[in-house]
Amino acid sequence: MKKPLLATLAALVITGAGAAPAVAATPDTGTAPAARAVNLAGTVALSNCSGAVVRMPDSAADDPALALTNGHCLESGFPGPGEVVVDRASTRSFGLLNAAGTRVATLRANKIAYATMTGTDAAVYQLTRTYAQIKSSYGIDALTLNDTRPAAGTAISVVSGYWKRVYTCSIDGFAHQLREGDWTWTDSVRYTPACDTVGGTSGSPVVDHSTGRVVAVNNTGNESGGRCTLNNPCEVDASGNVTVRQGVNYAQQTYPFAACFGLDSKLDLYASGCTLPKP
Repeated sequence: MKKPLLATLAALVITGAGAAPAVAATPDTGTAPAARAVNLAGTVALSNCSGAVVRMPDSAADDPALALTNGHCLESGFPGPGEVVVDRASTRSFGLLNAAGTRVATLRANKIAYATMTGTDAAVYQLTRTYAQIKSSYGIDALTLNDTRPAAGTAISVVSGYWKRVYTCSIDGFAHQLREGDWTWTDSVRYTPACDTVGGTSGSPVVDHSTGRVVAVNNTGNESGGRCTLNNPCEVDASGNVTVRQGVNYAQQTYPFAACFGLDSKLDLYASGCTLPKP
């Protein structure tokens, strides 16, 4: 999954908290689809990762704003296998970007609402400001999470607030299970080669061109052809067969979050339709 960018630069190990892998080794088989005006507005830069201010489809303007990144981007380090973090105090800061990638504000969290690396690799922070306050002060809207599963072939962009860069490609398919070191993720998004994400892109929102909504959060890639090791995730099908795709990058789907956050951005893991892993 890759570890924090600072650690990556220092030790050249994972790409964790910071990223998706280096360069895709698989040759591209076609031109990436044209992007639908995807820009950096609403994305955030963390100390070692990317992320975005996000809202659920039914969020209200006066709800506390939420920020999405990877579970492996937590300031406390990687959650262990089976660990789920809920309502943990945090004062983490996020650099809010406008469409051009200019940092216009520093937003601050008051808690980690939810984070895990089990089943998915995602973290949702609750911020100290509402969606309306952010819009009024900076003219920036949150990105909306889609509440339905994306399809193979969907044109997407991976939008990195850390690097202020947009990668454009398509969803190549899905991994029944994606295993990396001690962690296993389910129904992971596999990109076509054009999204050759690098360290620091971990936590980037993956935006569907047709809807402008977030369908996944960028998290890892197989860097050197290793089999199910750190920085070298492998795909495991329903029969247990393992496939290694060197240079291919992945993301974790975000539609399950829509059923788990309600009024006032409150998390309810026992709400109808909420399937996120529980503590």
